[in-house]
Amino acid sequence: MFFNTMLVVLTDLAARLLGNTAFRKHFHLFLSAVVMIGPALSLWVSQHSIFAKRSHFLYRMFLRSGWGWTCILVGSFVFLLSFSVRRSLSLSVRHLSRLAVAGGLWFGFCNLLDLLENTTGSCYEPLTAGSEVANGQPLLVLREGESKSGCLGAGMLWRGYEVSEDVFLLCLCCLLLAEETAVFGPYLSLGGISGAPLRILFLFCVLLLWLWLFLLLCLLAYFPQFPTQLIGGALGCLSWRGLYQGWYRQGPSWYCPGRPGLGLLNTKTSSSEAQAAQRSHDHYN
Repeated sequence: MFFNTMLVVLTDLAARLLGNTAFRKHFHLFLSAVVMIGPALSLWVSQHSIFAKRSHFLYRMFLRSGWGWTCILVGSFVFLLSFSVRRSLSLSVRHLSRLAVAGGLWFGFCNLLDLLENTTGSCYEPLTAGSEVANGQPLLVLREGESKSGCLGAGMLWRGYEVSEDVFLLCLCCLLLAEETAVFGPYLSLGGISGAPLRILFLFCVLLLWLWLFLLLCLLAYFPQFPTQLIGGALGCLSWRGLYQGWYRQGPSWYCPGRPGLGLLNTKTSSSEAQAAQRSHDHYN
């Protein structure tokens, strides 16, 4: 009973925050400010911290498979919420298709960014001889005709125009999580059914959102790379705006999955309350 009460209290508080109009309108601005100001934190953080090592557990366990964690938790939450309300598999699949679209966009951008780095980059071999070291750094000799994979496989250095895929992924996942979970607050206000499994999944999504924000701050503070991280963050925000603020506003159709919560925010409460909640949810968009 105690744990169930705590679960209800925590999820209700989180749902009110994520469903708050001010939060939803300004979260992308907050995220943009974090990306722009975050590298300045490198002046105060210690490079001896455990988070200054790329081999840290959080980086290996979550960052390298960030899209997988996001899809599993958000997909489970979206499916359970939509199916428990309408008992319609087609409606649930339509809502899940937003994740597939975002995943395809992320995959396409990653391939384009890899192509850009391969096209603009060059391979360099470091000279380790004592007489060839300047300012504590080995001199580099250009090796022409090498591919990126062959260059790195031979232990040499690849220098090209790079965009931070990690920052791009984290920004996109944060905005996607905020969008997909924001519907839970209006849903609860309409008296929607919310059993323990649905609330637990929602709480996991909220925890994942804060974890992504924490890892984003860690990357910006301990591994600052300007302007590659700024461009990565900009791509993430532009992807979110193009999907959730552009395409999905056209309404559900054979080519558009529609906005989160569309067709779900009209439970067995009065129609006027349902319409008011739907308008409040759509007003932000």
